[in-house]
Amino acid sequence: MSSRALQDYLKAVYKLAGDTAGPVSTSALAERLKVAQPSVTGMVKKLAAEGLMEHIPYQGVRLTAAGRRVAVETIRRHRIVEQFLVEVLGLSWDEVDAEAEVLEHSVSERVVNRMWEVLGRPESDPHGSPIPAPHADLRESRALCALADAPHGATLHIARLHERSPEELRYLADLGLVPGGEVRVEERAPFNGPLMIRVGGVLHALDAGMAQAIWVHAEEDACG
Repeated sequence: MSSRALQDYLKAVYKLAGDTAGPVSTSALAERLKVAQPSVTGMVKKLAAEGLMEHIPYQGVRLTAAGRRVAVETIRRHRIVEQFLVEVLGLSWDEVDAEAEVLEHSVSERVVNRMWEVLGRPESDPHGSPIPAPHADLRESRALCALADAPHGATLHIARLHERSPEELRYLADLGLVPGGEVRVEERAPFNGPLMIRVGGVLHALDAGMAQAIWVHAEEDACG
């Protein structure tokens, strides 16, 4: 088993499980990694044998403490590499994910920690996702919710964007929907219809699916 495949599987389970760390279905894992179900079944058995994952009958898979550590370290490397590519090499924030996906598997812990130091120990990557200190966890320090689920009327601060294609990230940036920005939900159409949002005084219609990728928080703990 290659270290890249191992890290990709553990990272995928970690992200699918979210803060609950509950079981993840193998079908969801296959969809996330874009591989066939039999491939997932075989890899799960190998990872379980190495003590990195456990299979729960009729529920799915869950990371062990050891598996979680590998997943967190891999995600941390990815985010530091992204920040380095943007700040030091001048790449655009919407194009660094694919590059970091390759580099995260080859850069050593020593090098990535040096990159983190050179960058001034950043707390987040270009998309707003948290970068923890070495050996720390990735949990958010504040309550976040998806823009699609946010309340009407409140001024919301954009914390981070979930993984999207470069084209989608550029589209969101053109609307002013970037980490650190502010947005206000004015209206929400029924049946998973679009949201009417206000950014910088301008009203925009935003697809509900895109709104699920934007994570926000409010000073009044509206997402709590």
